Amino acid sequence: MTKIFIINGGQKFGHSGGRFNETISNETFNFFKKNSDFEVKTTNINDDYNPVAEVEKFVWADVIIYHTPIWWFQLPHGFKKYIDVVFTEGHAKGIYKSDGRSSENPTINYGTGGMLHGKKYMVTTSWNAPKEAFTLPGEFFNQHSVDEGPLFGFHRMNAFTGMKPLQSIHFHDIEKNADVVNDLKVYENHLTQLFLN
Repeated sequence: MTKIFIINGGQKFGHSGGRFNETISNETFNFFKKNSDFEVKTTNINDDYNPVAEVEKFVWADVIIYHTPIWWFQLPHGFKKYIDVVFTEGHAKGIYKSDGRSSENPTINYGTGGMLHGKKYMVTTSWNAPKEAFTLPGEFFNQHSVDEGPLFGFHRMNAFTGMKPLQSIHFHDIEKNADVVNDLKVYENHLTQLFLN
């Protein structure tokens, strides 16, 4: 049985009610719950959480699935705080033991002290930006993908813990031209390809 830990990083703040990421998180939960080959645990960063219990979920899981909007080209502050608090709690308790270097040769092996080897993660993001902002010449992101650009640090963070990435999926133009029905179909197909085929 594959153990899935779903984190809803969609924050309720300002004009955002976090509805899209809540919808995607619920779809993820329902996808896995209807198949007896999976066991699921969840966290919503808007709710109170116990850092020790959250570390235990990371250690327990085979796959961590992160759902997050992107605010000002990075994670929203509530989700970033969750990661800072939980990963700090996880020092020598299952997430990482060190930065991987030794005092004998401190210039090599940085980022090899993670404790989550053998685990995988997947991330979904939601954007106001249209996908063309990432793909067309002369547009804002200079033809850098979400994963190579704004999420570079997020992927390195997960590599630091020892986890390997599954294919991410990004939802664009959510503020002005959302097509949630189609997005959910695309997303279910994405999950099916990754976990059932």
